[in-house]
Amino acid sequence: MALVAEPDTHASFPGLLSPTGVDQLRESLLSAGYTANGIAARLGPEATAGVGRNDFRMALRMTEERDRLGTLIRLFVCGQTEPEEAVAAALAPLPLADARAAGLVERALAAPDGIPGLRQGIDLEPYGESWWVLSDVPATARSGQPLPADHVLGVGGASTTLAGAAIRRPVGSALDLGTGCGVQSLHLATHARSVTATDLSVRALRFAATTAALNGQQWELLQGDLIAPVAGRRFDLVVSNPPFVVGPGTATHTYRDSGRAGDGVCAELAAAAPGLLTEGGVMQYLANWVHIAGEDWGDRVAGWFAGTGLDAWVIQREVSDPVGYVNLWLADASEAADPQRAAAWLDWFDAHKVEAVGFGLITLRRSGHDDPVVRVEDLRQAVEPPLGAQVAAWFDRQDWLRVRDTDTLLAARYRAAEGLQLRQEATMGDEGWAVDRQVLALPQGLRWTEEIDPLVLALVGGCDGQVPLRDQIAVLAVAHDVAEAELAEAAGPIIGHLVERGVILPV
Repeated sequence: MALVAEPDTHASFPGLLSPTGVDQLRESLLSAGYTANGIAARLGPEATAGVGRNDFRMALRMTEERDRLGTLIRLFVCGQTEPEEAVAAALAPLPLADARAAGLVERALAAPDGIPGLRQGIDLEPYGESWWVLSDVPATARSGQPLPADHVLGVGGASTTLAGAAIRRPVGSALDLGTGCGVQSLHLATHARSVTATDLSVRALRFAATTAALNGQQWELLQGDLIAPVAGRRFDLVVSNPPFVVGPGTATHTYRDSGRAGDGVCAELAAAAPGLLTEGGVMQYLANWVHIAGEDWGDRVAGWFAGTGLDAWVIQREVSDPVGYVNLWLADASEAADPQRAAAWLDWFDAHKVEAVGFGLITLRRSGHDDPVVRVEDLRQAVEPPLGAQVAAWFDRQDWLRVRDTDTLLAARYRAAEGLQLRQEATMGDEGWAVDRQVLALPQGLRWTEEIDPLVLALVGGCDGQVPLRDQIAVLAVAHDVAEAELAEAAGPIIGHLVERGVILPV
């Protein structure tokens, strides 16, 4: 019998501090009140808002009295150099020597006031109500110095987008592909019995191990590229904020570059999903995809899921032109002053007829059905947070629709979505106002809008949950002098679409 090696766990990737050091750091942060709520209470709303815009002036005024919390705010939030004695007092009972050995703080090369002091060596960010995340210091705190190749990102726009978009239902096993500093795993641990996290970067895994330990969590941490560390294993929920940046395949920064050309890494994840998911399992990941001249981007992305047997919902949230895209990612790594790299990147786009790059969320589900649902669509409007609740509801509605044909759709009762609005556009003419366009609008949820004709408007207007849809159609057929059978046949796909969008809901 072949022996199966035990998977590497968090013990294989020691954190930045010893277990005792982690306990001491947690004690110091809690006793000083260095939490998101504690900082907000200390600074007040105006200074807190300023910090969110990288304007630290008022925050610095509010912390001129260097008590423990004030020192920690100045050090880790405002990026200031602080006196060694104040830092030692703020971090106690963690010995300052241990903090320096871990890289938590470091001696400033040139203090602004000429007095030697310490500055943050690592970003220690309060996150959520009671978490902390450790990562590398962002470029903005180092005067825009270029990021090293193994830079580990902290909490950012992409990580919070994915955290908000993930479906938060209880699961047995969860996988965080490309964990970085561990933001997604923190969330997964709140509703999964076990969490596995992978990353290509050993440095990232050390940060993740420290983040887990500081927050009292335990994750299985594995090193390797994409799914390689978990080959042959299946999970109930997989999330990933992968290195999705589109380009010629040059890998200069682990956090953004996969080494795959174009959007290949996102297509690769789609192909790998069937082998990663348990029955009923879900995979969600952020992705970029190219818009190629002469091709429909939606058809191209939909092709990633052909033959997978998975339900797929792809929502495009943003679209960027090539120049804006390249400038964005060069600036993100403080590479904006590299015109040769920018030119080479744009030349690659031109050579491959890339007109734009889309960004969005891909959600895949192994439903076990022979007729998987695949939808690829724009969803650029603001939606009601958290998006994850809306994604879960969308798949629930697909399950309801999947087992119903036109007859059963017509036999059901429906109610209009709460707060559903009718918006009309009209033109003033000789005989008064003439309605040109009627649109149903959802003020909540995914906030879809649907242009409709008077017949559909009447149909939706009658959805009060009291009578079957077939009875409504019988009345409308008489009122509009239309054959009932023809109206019923036409209504089936329309009702299915309105249910999918959440405009009307089965009772």
